[in-house]
This record gives sequence, structure tokens and C-alpha cells, in this order.
Amino acid sequence: MNRREFLTWVGVGGLASYLPVAIAACSPKATQSESPASPVRTDGFQPVGTVAELGQKGQILNKEFSGGAVLVVQNPANPKAVTAVNPSCTHEGCTVTWQADQKQFVCPCHDSKFTLDGKVTQGPAKTPLVTYEAKLEGNSVLVKAGKS
Repeated sequence: MNRREFLTWVGVGGLASYLPVAIAACSPKATQSESPASPVRTDGFQPVGTVAELGQKGQILNKEFSGGAVLVVQNPANPKAVTAVNPSCTHEGCTVTWQADQKQFVCPCHDSKFTLDGKVTQGPAKTPLVTYEAKLEGNSVLVKAGKS
């Protein structure tokens, strides 16, 4: 093989290796949120879902939130109150889920557990979940785009 043939094959191989990246970049992205990201309001709150959706699913995971992903659940002691956390476990970043029967957030990877206000009750995580101010307003679930 001469130099020209070698460089031709390297060029073809390079183009072929970037083709999947170009296709993936042009394809539509699937998200957990059923609607596109809503704008942040002047008071700092952003809609992340509806009260109906929260009642139906028991939780709302919105990956389009301006502060990163957010997980919203109803307070078991007061259904008119909601709690919002960043769902990334502080141990290794797995996505925690709300376990209503245990009344806590649980990490599926290493079984770290967190209270409704994000505090660690069982390790290996040592740092609490990031929490956000949240409220119900009309039919909307709102989360303030800043740590509480």
C-alpha cells in the first residue's frame, strides 16, 4: 500500500466514524417531561408539570428544569405541599426515586436513602440532596430555579 492509498483509507475511516455522531445530533431527543421546557417566570419559579400529572404518577421528574433535573413529590403529611429535589444521588450520581411506601427517596444503585427534605438516612451517600423551593399554583407545579 502506498502513501496515497493509506491516507485515502484514513480519510474514509474518519468520515465513517463521525457519521453516527452526525445522525444522533440531528435526531429528536426523548425527555421525561411531556412538554418542552417552560420559561422561568419573573418571580423565579418555573412550571415543571401539572397537579393532575403529579396526582397520577405520584412524582414528576423533569429533566428540562433550568437548574438541571428536578424531582417533585407531594408531602405525604400535607397533599397541598410539594417538595422538589435534584434527583442525582450525592454518592455516585444515580437518579433517586420517591418510594411513597417508605416516605423517602431511594437510590437504586447503592441503596442510599434520603428524607423528604433531602437529608441522608442511610449511606453510602454522606451529603444531602439539593432541594428547591416548590409550590402548587392553580393546576401547575412550580419550582424556583435556585437552591433553597
